[in-house]
Amino acid sequence: MSTPAVPSVLFVCVHNAGRSQMAAAFLTRLGGDRVQVRSAGSAPAKSVNPAVVQALAEVGIDISAEIPKVLTTEAVQTSDVVITMGCGDACPFFPGKQYLDWKLDDPAGQGVEAVRPIRDQIEQRIRGLLADLGIEPEA
Repeated sequence: MSTPAVPSVLFVCVHNAGRSQMAAAFLTRLGGDRVQVRSAGSAPAKSVNPAVVQALAEVGIDISAEIPKVLTTEAVQTSDVVITMGCGDACPFFPGKQYLDWKLDDPAGQGVEAVRPIRDQIEQRIRGLLADLGIEPEA
């Protein structure tokens, strides 16, 4: 299977209000226009977790305007890499896609102090993903 010119990555968690939003924000910042980024949830929340918004703001990333999105079959079909973060069997499977499952603590109901280590783990995983995709992180 050949690598597309611009790989597409989909991050999925249940509520699309924490982990998947952080991952999408870091990949967007570090990958720039060299990667297409989406996030979604199998049961999206009404809004992004405020502690997640605050934790990302501390590192210069503004996701205050983001809204959780529903996971669609089309989003999975059109992605090269699908990274789940606790959605389990709710994520449809299509042959030929790369699926990864990142085990991370859920920031739901947590304060910013608890979200910071999750944020930092996600940033490190995003840097590893970029290396796997052959993309040098932007500054």
